[in-house]
Amino acid sequence: MKEILLPALAMGAVGLLLGLLLALASKIFAVEKDERAEEIASVLPGANCGSCGYAGCSAYAAAISKGEAKINCCSPGGQSVADAIADIMGVSAEAVEEKCAVIACNGTIDKAADKYEYVGIEDCLTASRLQGGGSKACTYGCLGYGSCAKVCQNNAIKIENGIAVVDMEKCGGCGECAAACPKNLISIVPKKVKYIVKCHSCDKGAEMKEKCSVGCIGCRICEKNCPVGAIKVENNCAQIDQSVCISCGLCESKCPKKIIVAINKDDAQ
Repeated sequence: MKEILLPALAMGAVGLLLGLLLALASKIFAVEKDERAEEIASVLPGANCGSCGYAGCSAYAAAISKGEAKINCCSPGGQSVADAIADIMGVSAEAVEEKCAVIACNGTIDKAADKYEYVGIEDCLTASRLQGGGSKACTYGCLGYGSCAKVCQNNAIKIENGIAVVDMEKCGGCGECAAACPKNLISIVPKKVKYIVKCHSCDKGAEMKEKCSVGCIGCRICEKNCPVGAIKVENNCAQIDQSVCISCGLCESKCPKKIIVAINKDDAQ
């Protein structure tokens, strides 16, 4: 009987001791939860898109509660989310700079040439891995298979006439589409931006004319006519420095290929 009872008591004593040690350790090493972080996370959209500069909504919420992040960095959530966070933190609401996605390609089916007919998975990354970077003659152009549209949680992107088109009203500027584009055609810009260049090609003018009738040919007409030097042609393609641009619209009116466009016609001058 002793041979059974003594080992059982010893095991019970060891288990009790370990339990007490674990309970003590949980008290000593416990990490206090900030209830405000949980409240903030509950009002964030939960997209975990990273547009705020953090790995996800929980990380952003924790940073706000610690005073390490501003409350107005959630572009998809907009002003309503910033206001809700301000209430939780007991501070004044900060204005949110609304952002949107812009796509640097205007090469629709009727404007851009193809090298070959693609028959395969309707996915831009898959198609871009084929010979020549895809079927489109312009290796920089939108392939139009909708990888960006598939990841958009607001249904703000559609494929129209062979290229991706953004609905500015629906777009929250989360950046998911930009991450999904294998051609790096999508940029996230403040909605206050007036003019963008709808081309991303680095091909020289003569070569571009053969591939796409609406591609930038690097003619520098926009650069020469900009009164404040906001446009430079780099790598055969026009680039707008938005911090310098005064939205006068001269670049748009002078561009022979009409690839400099106002993303918001109502706001542009």
